[in-house]
Amino acid sequence: MGQKNFLWKSLLLGAAVMIALPALCFAADDAMAVANEAMFTANNVWMMVSIFLVFIMHLGFATLESGLTRAKNTVNILFKNVMIVAIGLLTYTVVGFNLMYPGEAAWIFGKWFGFSGFGIAAPEGAAGLIDYAGGHYTYWTDFLFQGMFAATAATIVSGAVAERVHLKGFLWFSVFFVGIVYPFLGSWKWGGGWLDQLGFYDFAGSTLVHSVGGWGALAGVLILGPRIGKYVGGQSRAIPGHSMPLATIGVFMLWLGWFGFNGGSVLSADPGAVSYVLVTTSLAAAAGIVGAMVTSDIVQKKPDLSMVLNGSLAGLVGITAGADTVSIMSSVIIGLVAGILVVLAVILIDSKLKFDDPVGALSVHLVCGIWGTLAVGIFSTNPDHSFWVQLLGVAVYGLVAFPAAFVIMMASRATCGIRVTEEEELKGLDISEHGMEAYGGFQIFAND
Repeated sequence: MGQKNFLWKSLLLGAAVMIALPALCFAADDAMAVANEAMFTANNVWMMVSIFLVFIMHLGFATLESGLTRAKNTVNILFKNVMIVAIGLLTYTVVGFNLMYPGEAAWIFGKWFGFSGFGIAAPEGAAGLIDYAGGHYTYWTDFLFQGMFAATAATIVSGAVAERVHLKGFLWFSVFFVGIVYPFLGSWKWGGGWLDQLGFYDFAGSTLVHSVGGWGALAGVLILGPRIGKYVGGQSRAIPGHSMPLATIGVFMLWLGWFGFNGGSVLSADPGAVSYVLVTTSLAAAAGIVGAMVTSDIVQKKPDLSMVLNGSLAGLVGITAGADTVSIMSSVIIGLVAGILVVLAVILIDSKLKFDDPVGALSVHLVCGIWGTLAVGIFSTNPDHSFWVQLLGVAVYGLVAFPAAFVIMMASRATCGIRVTEEEELKGLDISEHGMEAYGGFQIFAND
């Protein structure tokens, strides 16, 4: 009798399980979908916050560049930085995004060049939303994040050619450099191109953004020549900027923006990865400050604030290539070396090579961008990262970016002009190019 009862109970329990199992599976699927939706939302929100932070970097560049140059050129500096954001976003919409990320089916010459068409359009439905990037962000978030990066390359050039570049010539240069050169070169790595296939690594753009911008800056400096009065009797003459407070504010704004620049390059809200990248980024910046301070004190006999400010940026540029793949102590070393390099590079470029770079863009972005990219091959914890592949990447980007920028700059000079007249330069670009002054009220008061 007991055996029969046990058998009946077992059958009833089995039937209950069979009935309840589909409901449990549906409940589990619903819970998983809710969890995926929540994670997708968190990822996308962090990516949008990163967009806001990278956008703030343009304010940082504007205040840094205007602070390190003379008051009579402030409006011109600010105008260029405003226009660069517009040019970067619009050209990235028309051609840049699909040139940089062509997709597997759109490569035309192997993995060297690809283009998936003009304009932007998100895939319909979930394909452009939760299914777009594995639940990390939407198509539109991806576009805007990458678009904010695009304008940065031209901003780097803006500082190097400040105080003597013709506005229209520079703007036309920016259209082609940002719209075509930057995304084409970016496709080699971030778009899955041939360098990516070789194992070249650049986490957030030490080379793809900063060195590319630095090569463009070098082309501009060489074509424009120095400002009037910069080199007298074969000696370099200091032309101090008009506002170190503005320059300092700019650097802190850039450091803040770098949390989105590097932190957003994790491409998700992964707590461990994002927080780790923010730590290596900050430590490199801090070490860059120390390296620049000590080097400046030794070489110049006094600690120079402008050198220290550029030291922090040097550390940030240096860590950008490997922020997610180097150890904590390696990030400190990378930043420290970058801080030393930037001071020595500024002195070499200004005094020995006689390249007039008012804000130190060549030293910060080109020299330290190269250093940061090579540092991945030295310090990366990933055994797949090779110093020789990193060196190859640095070389080929220079071999293409510099001539391309040089040609575009020369074309601008031949068409609408690239350098203002001597009279316009002495008067100041604010008056000659814009017919206004940044500090008109203060100047009138001083003249009373």
